Amino acid sequence: MKYTRFEKARIIGARALQISLGAPVLINVPENFIDPVDIALLEFEKGAIPITVLRNKRNFN
Repeated sequence: MKYTRFEKARIIGARALQISLGAPVLINVPENFIDPVDIALLEFEKGAIPITVLRNKRNFN
């Protein structure tokens, strides 16, 4: 699924908040990654974030 830049920002932001509050990281992260946003971005790129986007059909053709 292709996400809009707004959906991508919302997904990464929500996941970064979860990680910063102690949620387990879903991928193996290199040691130099300590920022929750960087970790969430890496998870997003690997497709490991378990967040679903619901779209209104009439706005997207």
